[in-house]
Amino acid sequence: MSETSIEPRRRRRGRLGLFASAAGATIALVAAIVLPGTPAAAINSNQTGTNNGFFYSFWSDGGGSVNMDLGAAGNYSTTWSNVGNFVAGKGWNPGARRNVTYSGSFNPSGNAYLALYGWTKNPLIEYYIVDNWGTFRPPGSGGTLKGTVTTDGGTYDIYTAPRNNAPSIIGTANFTQFWSVRQTKRTGGNINVGAHFDAWASKGMNLGAHDYQILATEGFQSSGNSNITIGGTTPPTTPGNTTPPPGGGGGCTASVVPGTVFGDRYNTTVNVSGASNWIVTANLTPPQKVSSTWNGTFSWDSSGNVMTVRPNGSGNSFGFTTMMNGNSGARPSVSCRTG
Repeated sequence: MSETSIEPRRRRRGRLGLFASAAGATIALVAAIVLPGTPAAAINSNQTGTNNGFFYSFWSDGGGSVNMDLGAAGNYSTTWSNVGNFVAGKGWNPGARRNVTYSGSFNPSGNAYLALYGWTKNPLIEYYIVDNWGTFRPPGSGGTLKGTVTTDGGTYDIYTAPRNNAPSIIGTANFTQFWSVRQTKRTGGNINVGAHFDAWASKGMNLGAHDYQILATEGFQSSGNSNITIGGTTPPTTPGNTTPPPGGGGGCTASVVPGTVFGDRYNTTVNVSGASNWIVTANLTPPQKVSSTWNGTFSWDSSGNVMTVRPNGSGNSFGFTTMMNGNSGARPSVSCRTG
């Protein structure tokens, strides 16, 4: 069963429209009527709502033909033909530092994205974590490369791009787009959203208060189809228990904050106090290995089991994701010294 609503003055559209000129148009938005107890049919009018425990959003500029079908749980599918611009997907409202899993198919003919997509307010930010695309790799010449982040088995290029007098979730406004664009395409896997948020923050790219967040299919002047199923977990909003460090000393203390455990990996945050010129040593239990890091300068010994972390200007907190590799019981120990 679905609850639907019209999304007023819905956005721009996407980054896809950053490089294409578009004539202004007034689009009448008509909410789809979904009766209680009736399975959702194909959606082709602009709306947001909930379906089988997930938030969903559908937006189109009215060009061409596009339909979205809401499936069981986190599943949705889209088909589009000669479309102008559309964005559709399932996810959550509000957005958060989730670990999003997804699988399915993505078959564009022309320009399209498959991305974790969302908005924040104060500041107004439109963000993308792009895993796959069609004939055009975003964000193109309008974006400024800020660096990279390595997470979930791949490296993403980080960009910002300005949008001036463009439609947004609060109406026509000036805002900035944040981008993480995977260097190699994929359709399916895990997206550690928090790793991207932290990498952006380390570049001075700060998000605001979260609005919605979806695993989106977006098409621009193209045709194609997708069938996507999502899942995910949300880390706790409070730090939880702090684990005292073994062997901490030398003028600083490193405190471990256990993060979300999901599938074959888990997150860890380490908070450092007592000094700003700290050096933290983390010991992992083989065969566990670190797969992604944020907010620090990281190095490893020859075995790959001892990780050394120094500050990189992002503050006195850093984090990392560890692949369990069959050992689900062990957790890293840390110690701190001044350098």
